[in-house]
Amino acid sequence: MSKEIVLLKLGGSLITDKDIPYTPRLDKLTDLAQEIKTVLDSSPDLLLILGHGSGSFGHVAAKKYGTRDGLPAQGGILAAEDGDENKEYWKGFAEVRFQAAELNRYVIQSLLAVGVPAISFPPSASMVSMDRKVIHHNILAIRKALDVHLLPAVYGDVAFDENLGGTILSTEDVFTFLVEQFSPSRILLAGIETGVWQDFPARTRLVKQIQLSDYEKMRAGIGSSASTDVTGGMKAKVEEMLALIQKNKGLTVQIFSAEESGHLTRALKGENVGTLLTSR
Repeated sequence: MSKEIVLLKLGGSLITDKDIPYTPRLDKLTDLAQEIKTVLDSSPDLLLILGHGSGSFGHVAAKKYGTRDGLPAQGGILAAEDGDENKEYWKGFAEVRFQAAELNRYVIQSLLAVGVPAISFPPSASMVSMDRKVIHHNILAIRKALDVHLLPAVYGDVAFDENLGGTILSTEDVFTFLVEQFSPSRILLAGIETGVWQDFPARTRLVKQIQLSDYEKMRAGIGSSASTDVTGGMKAKVEEMLALIQKNKGLTVQIFSAEESGHLTRALKGENVGTLLTSR
């Protein structure tokens, strides 16, 4: 049987307390790590690349310094390299990088503690982007890790950007690049939201599947009470993932909650426990 590559994201809201800065949910991380180990132990043909969000770690400094927006511009040209605004920007850049790495340390520590040999690949150390689209990465190191059955872990992190000077790459930005390199069969986005709701915020009618071919009709009706409400962050996430599916027809994406014990296991094994995005 050929190997199956799956990209799994653990959302920042799932693994941190988003109401208290710099606070990991250590018990939840332990539970998730154990579920990952159990599935990997029973599925020798499954190759997993893990990603995670920043939650209450990176977002505090990122908001303070405007890191994702890039360097202050003057007439379309990046501000002078030694300007005070630039010094503040790069100070924030370094702070965001530090906080993102701090959370990653907790994630890796949880995996190692249950016996999963995870190894971190910080985007800030190896990725360069242009307008937040990754244009360079030393992908060989991740391939080598998979070859020896290490679990590669990436995460939302700062990156140098050819147009913006610097920016923040979300886990989804990183996954968009990795899809091109590894041709995974599935992307699993594990958070605290059960999936995409027809009646958010009432949350009584879950959309089990969204097909690329049907989404244009669905999006046209967003905002009316009878339509699927995927506004804000969820809307952006759905559209970003459908764009990936459009370019990679065999790819499926599942958006689900891993808050309840066992849900991550079921999703990794192929069960739809949330909302499944497909090409058809």
